[in-house]
Amino acid sequence: MATLTTTAARTPTAGRPAPPPGRRPGRAARVRESLGAWTMLAPNLTLVTVFLLVPLVMAFVLSFQYSTGLTSPTWAGLANYRQLVQDPVFWQTVGNTAVFCVATVPVEMALGLGLALLFDSVLPARPLWRTLVYLPMVISGVATALIGTLMFDENIGLLNKLLGTVGIDGLPWQTDGTAAMASVVLITLWMRVGFNMVIYLAGLQGISPELYEAARVEGASYWQRLRDITVPMLGPSTFFLLIMNVIYSFQVFDTVFVMTLGGPGHATDVMITYAYRNGFEGRQQGYAAAIGIVLYVLVMAFTALQWRFSRNRDTVG
Repeated sequence: MATLTTTAARTPTAGRPAPPPGRRPGRAARVRESLGAWTMLAPNLTLVTVFLLVPLVMAFVLSFQYSTGLTSPTWAGLANYRQLVQDPVFWQTVGNTAVFCVATVPVEMALGLGLALLFDSVLPARPLWRTLVYLPMVISGVATALIGTLMFDENIGLLNKLLGTVGIDGLPWQTDGTAAMASVVLITLWMRVGFNMVIYLAGLQGISPELYEAARVEGASYWQRLRDITVPMLGPSTFFLLIMNVIYSFQVFDTVFVMTLGGPGHATDVMITYAYRNGFEGRQQGYAAAIGIVLYVLVMAFTALQWRFSRNRDTVG
């Protein structure tokens, strides 16, 4: 009976004898584990390779070629990149992209945090308000931009009509560069605030209530609790949102293209819309690919720097 008990204790639940303590699995076991891991990773790796890595390599090669899309490409070397350096419109689009990024990212993050704090408190009909704030994210970018066009049109736009009812002249949303950029920024904020709110709201619900209770016992005010507990504990959410919002700002296309077509002039042209114009309207696909590669390098450089210098990206919030 003792022999049976000892044997049963040594037999694992899977029915196979356990390896001796301190001994590494055999080669066959390691091969099976590796094969299982690669089998699970294969679908995602295939999709990433086909739809991300292959197009990226093709775009990089195309950036060193002359191509119209209708004839066989010819080798251009660094000519497309030299053209970038000498192109004043390209540098204007870089500046417009930076302005758009600076004008949208901090504001949408601040508004998202404020709404998250509001909706995390006791508020009547909280699910309804959360849904209304997040609703623009559900609508496609083109549809949202069309709504923006109806709101900011100089002649029939809702906003100018409302200004006219109180005796204020309507603003030149399509003919003035600053006003046109402001209209794109406002629509983007309306569309993106809900996303920031949801991420911050998830972070807030992950903070232990005991921390706030301890701070109240110590006499900390609401603003002290916000500064010393909430903001630091939302570090991972802030890191994630900063990266995602900057990437979106550098890649914005549909809102600008539908609302302003990059005009007036090139006042609202960003790098993506300028690459589109060159690639599909100007038939300079090699030059458009060079713009795309420069944009990719800028986004990756920002992400790497933010990852390097962010101290709280891995903090559990």
